[in-house]
Amino acid sequence: MKKLMAVSLSFVLLLAGCAPSFNQQEEVVQNENESSEEEQAIIPNFKISDSYYRTILPFKPSESRGLVVNNVNTKYDINEFETGLMRVAQNHFDTEKFFFQEGQYLDKATISSWLSRQYTKEQLKEKDMTEKENLGLNPVDDGKGTKEERNARAPLYLAHILEHNYLVKDGDNKVKLGGVVIGLALNSVHYYQKEAYGATFEEDISHSKVEAEGKKMAEEIIKRLRQQEGLENVPITIALFEQSERTSVVPGNFFAYAHAGEGSNQLSGWEDVKENYILFPSNTAEEKYREDYTNFLNFKQDVEKYFPNFNGVIGKGFYIGDQLQQLNIDIPIQFYGKSESVGFTQYVTSKVVSMFPEYISVQVNVTSVNGPESLIVRNANEAEPFVHIYQ
Repeated sequence: MKKLMAVSLSFVLLLAGCAPSFNQQEEVVQNENESSEEEQAIIPNFKISDSYYRTILPFKPSESRGLVVNNVNTKYDINEFETGLMRVAQNHFDTEKFFFQEGQYLDKATISSWLSRQYTKEQLKEKDMTEKENLGLNPVDDGKGTKEERNARAPLYLAHILEHNYLVKDGDNKVKLGGVVIGLALNSVHYYQKEAYGATFEEDISHSKVEAEGKKMAEEIIKRLRQQEGLENVPITIALFEQSERTSVVPGNFFAYAHAGEGSNQLSGWEDVKENYILFPSNTAEEKYREDYTNFLNFKQDVEKYFPNFNGVIGKGFYIGDQLQQLNIDIPIQFYGKSESVGFTQYVTSKVVSMFPEYISVQVNVTSVNGPESLIVRNANEAEPFVHIYQ
């Protein structure tokens, strides 16, 4: 385990292309809002890279912690939803000046109420609820028609809401809330059941509809956030994430964000987020990114020729615009001795170096039924890869 952790950290540092600072940590005073008591906090001076925020300590978990696991489709979407939201944050909150903290303002009850459906007056009466409690952002299901008709007419668009807080220094040895970033996870597929514990059915949602509904919800959310104590004046960014279907092995992606300046309850013009994940091999990769697809296919075919016990080569490419930035490759294979594992790893490493352009970061994970066998990392614009063989 220690070796794996060291390798993971090395990969991040190499990607960043800069050395961390190990200076003494800084103690500060944190005041969340005017009515709260001041608390001692620590800003670590160790910074992995310019692409990451330092985290205020002691770590304060979000009041809504754990909801993302239940509301977002896959582990791939969960990871990308959180890390992608940090990338969006960097458009307005500099990693040198701001410090990360999990969201402290939206609790589980609030998020759950916002994720629910809107109710008709009759439904509110049946549920013994008031109009003030009618906070759902998903559309009304009026109960009219068949299950198919109702779910086609009013699918669940909003799956989850994620809050990140960004703190900034305020005078000598003090920090305050400097910005909030909200992520809205939106469904590309609506899943429903006709009866309890019955079969699950699907209703596809077009991207244009996802985008329209997401932007409409964001306009309502910014108004609600301004009514929250402590958020009346802070700059707020809201970003839209379209999650993949449940069976996908690649995550969804953020596709748009908008910003509201200090005290504003109106979002500025929406900006496109040109990020995307592509599965290799796939029809999409072949159609949209033929050169990258050809490189991957040649690599895959060479691996297949070398070793008869292999089960398949799968890649996940991360694109910004039309440019491939990073390619993660998984190779599950059955070995019958350590010498086979070492020989195979050497061969694959040579192919990574010779077959993929230097501007692409490539990571290859070789696994067997016994667990991880080896890790190969070739960072962008570096000739020499890092190789680790697990003992």
